[in-house]
Amino acid sequence: MVIRLTAQDSSNYSAYMQTEMKSLEDKVEQIVEACIQLRTENTQLRQQLAAAQNDNKRLSEKIQGAHTRLEALLENIPENVE
Repeated sequence: MVIRLTAQDSSNYSAYMQTEMKSLEDKVEQIVEACIQLRTENTQLRQQLAAAQNDNKRLSEKIQGAHTRLEALLENIPENVE
């Protein structure tokens, strides 16, 4: 659409500009809302990641403890039982 700015259609220019400004305002508002939503989601994901890393560490330590106990038990089993 080509809009020509002349004295005759200055009211159209103003209406067009208002429409464009409203459209831009709506788009900026959508971007801001998306940004807020993504920040909230990012915070939640960081919390979930930290919880998963803590669980992973706890389970790794539990496995290591079981491994140590199993090795100790294996050392106490006689090699040749006759």
